[in-house]
Amino acid sequence: MSPVLAGFLQLLALIGVLALVYIPFGGYMARVYTSPKHLRAEKWIYRGIGANPDAEMTWPAYLRGVLAFSAVSVLFLYLLQRFQGMLPGSLGFSSVSPAQSFNTAVSFVTNTNWQSYYGEQTMGHVVQTAGLAVQNFVSAAVGMAVAVALVRGFARSRTGELGNFWADLVRGTVRILLPVAAVAAVLLVAAGAIQNFSGIHEVGQFMGGSQQWNGGAVASQEAIKELGTNGGGYFNANSAHPFENPTALTNLLEIFLILVIPFCLTRTFGVLVGSVKQGYAILATMATIWVGFTLLMMAAEFSHHGPALQAAGGAMEGKETRFGVGGSAIFSVATTLTSTGAVDSFHSSFTGLGGGITMLGMMLGEIAPGGVGSGLYGMLIMAVIAVFIAGLMVGRTPEYLGKKIGGREMKLAACYILVTPTLVLVLTAASMALPTPPHSMLNPGAHGFSEVLYAFTSASNNNGSAFAGLNANTDWFNTMTGLAMLFGRFLPMVFVLALAGSLAGQRPVPATTGTLRTDKPLFTGLLVGAILIVTGLTYFPALALGPLAEGLA
Repeated sequence: MSPVLAGFLQLLALIGVLALVYIPFGGYMARVYTSPKHLRAEKWIYRGIGANPDAEMTWPAYLRGVLAFSAVSVLFLYLLQRFQGMLPGSLGFSSVSPAQSFNTAVSFVTNTNWQSYYGEQTMGHVVQTAGLAVQNFVSAAVGMAVAVALVRGFARSRTGELGNFWADLVRGTVRILLPVAAVAAVLLVAAGAIQNFSGIHEVGQFMGGSQQWNGGAVASQEAIKELGTNGGGYFNANSAHPFENPTALTNLLEIFLILVIPFCLTRTFGVLVGSVKQGYAILATMATIWVGFTLLMMAAEFSHHGPALQAAGGAMEGKETRFGVGGSAIFSVATTLTSTGAVDSFHSSFTGLGGGITMLGMMLGEIAPGGVGSGLYGMLIMAVIAVFIAGLMVGRTPEYLGKKIGGREMKLAACYILVTPTLVLVLTAASMALPTPPHSMLNPGAHGFSEVLYAFTSASNNNGSAFAGLNANTDWFNTMTGLAMLFGRFLPMVFVLALAGSLAGQRPVPATTGTLRTDKPLFTGLLVGAILIVTGLTYFPALALGPLAEGLA
């Protein structure tokens, strides 16, 4: 079987499995967030944190819950790393430095999972399981909670209440993430991923020296790392490591885990607003961009320019032979069009145009299908912008799901889409202008610029993947990427929840013959165009200096 055919068959199999689970899983998540009952385990959690899960919250109260929970999480994870040397199961590793502890704590709490360290040489079992793995669950649940709050803003009318953050957080964790991750972990262990708490041991003699590896609860962390679109690897090689991702079959399973919740949340959205067709319109937009980017990536990486690439069946530099070009291309697009950041190959070794595709996927806002929760609310923000553009074309007040999109709503949407471009472009420019940061670049010229641009694109969009050539473990990059992750995660949430509150307070507007039908293919095309034009062109000059210049050279 040719590598090209193998890649396309993997893509078709992935689409088929996602289609099978779309309706039942999306409907189940809708029932989770609307159920009037609380599980016994959930009641214990509410009692422990002192929360009343039945009390409705306005958007400022909901936001305070998000920020307070996240601040406590950052502090806990920071202290856990700083005291690692005193903890049992530390594997002899010392405490993590202050700058790196700050960066890592912010990274995992913001669902970014950017890693400027070697996991197997830095973090012991306690930090990995009690710190990083826990944040993989709850940071994903926070994103889902904010998305559901925005959906309630569209579904409700003449009220300022958006639900209860603590109930949404706990339900997302206990009823959705935990059970699915548990099943996925068992499948990974059955396929060869490791799950233990062993210490450091030698695994053999290589080139005259010994190689040492430590064990760990890898399969369980790998499952939630992908399912929660987190991305932080137990080992530095991430999902290219055979302990994390043993076979081509587990590679396809991990891609499925990355995509399943973001895609199925569109069904949840359709059910909650009372029109599954609206969910299908958002799904069609996400799927169009995802499939298009995947095909472009395959074309870039399968291109045979020269005898070496012809013999290998594609651009094999930096790719695992277990997965090949096809599996690596599908994984790279899935991880950069979501907020995952996991890698089964090294994006810095992709072709110039291939590396540009990974960057552009993040620059779109990671909305096709996007991160767990963040993809849905990002896409709904773009839908608001699309109907506003359509309203300008025909001279009508724009409406979406029975809500008028006025000046306040558009200001909030505009602020949302301006946050990450500002962070990416300003911090990249500062890094290139200052004397010290460019020393972290492994490569000169356009590729070196791409390394820095990719780093801040990844951090600001809460992705976490990297062009491997950049040495980001410096005070400058640890601090600046940490700030980029904080602002890139929580500033957009402020505007999303404010928009949700504004929409929930409106009374519904009845549809007329002049109302734009947002459940039709025409709107899907308009939404795809708005995403590519409004967000994609923002970064075109920066892309021209980096991956485009390299790819066309």
